[in-house]
Amino acid sequence: MNQDLDKIHVAIVGATGVIGQQFVVALQHHPWFEIAILAASERSSGKTYLEALRDERTKAIRWLCDGRPEQEIQDMRVENAATMNPGEVEAVFSAVEADVARELEPRMAEKTPVISTASAFRYSDDVPILVPGVNSEHAGLIDVQRKKRGWEGYITTQPNCTTTGLVITLKPLMDSFGVRSVVMTSLQALSGAGRSPGVIALDILDNVIPYIVGEEEKVQMETHKILGTYDNGRIENASMGISCTCTRVNVLDGHTEAVFVSLGRRCTVEELKKALLGFGKDIVRSGLPSAPRQMIVVHDDPFRPQPRLDRDNYDGMATTVGRIRTDGVLENGMKFVLLSHNTKMGAARGAVLVAENLHQMKYL
Repeated sequence: MNQDLDKIHVAIVGATGVIGQQFVVALQHHPWFEIAILAASERSSGKTYLEALRDERTKAIRWLCDGRPEQEIQDMRVENAATMNPGEVEAVFSAVEADVARELEPRMAEKTPVISTASAFRYSDDVPILVPGVNSEHAGLIDVQRKKRGWEGYITTQPNCTTTGLVITLKPLMDSFGVRSVVMTSLQALSGAGRSPGVIALDILDNVIPYIVGEEEKVQMETHKILGTYDNGRIENASMGISCTCTRVNVLDGHTEAVFVSLGRRCTVEELKKALLGFGKDIVRSGLPSAPRQMIVVHDDPFRPQPRLDRDNYDGMATTVGRIRTDGVLENGMKFVLLSHNTKMGAARGAVLVAENLHQMKYL
């Protein structure tokens, strides 16, 4: 690819998978970043990107997301992720599975910042889980990590896609009213399970899968960490109680969540709407290319949000909330339904937004 010397040169590791493909779409026309390296497994090494996408059995090109790679991306040679030199780029976007990430990401972080979608290091004390506008100050943990590990680069992660919409909606409630406890039930899209093999079609047709392995624990741990307080080089987890039930439903994209919140003080429906609508103005006005024009969209229509109608609000980067009402069981109880695009804000585009925020904060 012809490299623009004024742009930040980046690598996509795990470039042939569904999240890697999402990174290609998010980055190929980016005003700040330029794709310099595409890396994947040894099986794909040396092939053009287009040929690396070809299914060995059917010979079909397995392109699994919206948008298409430009011709110059298709023609790029894929490198072996295990042997690529991370020093050739200024940032690495990691789209590999957790077990692979545990091996690859520390080696790359010795020299280069790694922005990861994997869960491998989310729960390490010195690794931040970043959601711009929610906990950007946690980026200070990068300095601790570099000093502790002796790295020139670092690893930072984004949350599980189910966590993303939840923390975006809870943060303004914490700031305005305080939050004592949260009960959430998710109705998660099929794309969140991956597509090879993901959820088998005969399992999900005419059905709801009531259990997703490890999902509830991830959401609970990550929400406590993300909404915690950063002080003196460490994160003090949020003290609120969190209980989740995570299910899989027959929807292509977009995670829906029914949320019940016990607030620190009583508020009205209108006060809660105002807090949600006013959230994220600093990020919206920051000039970050991937930031939505509104972080949270609020509906008065009781039949919204719906995945087909609302998942692409502001190109899938906004969280949509509806059915806001009081709850008579919880103390100072409120309840609402949220919708977040799990493969856009919850995956590659959200990670690109993290990188933009880090660049603006001089960490990239």
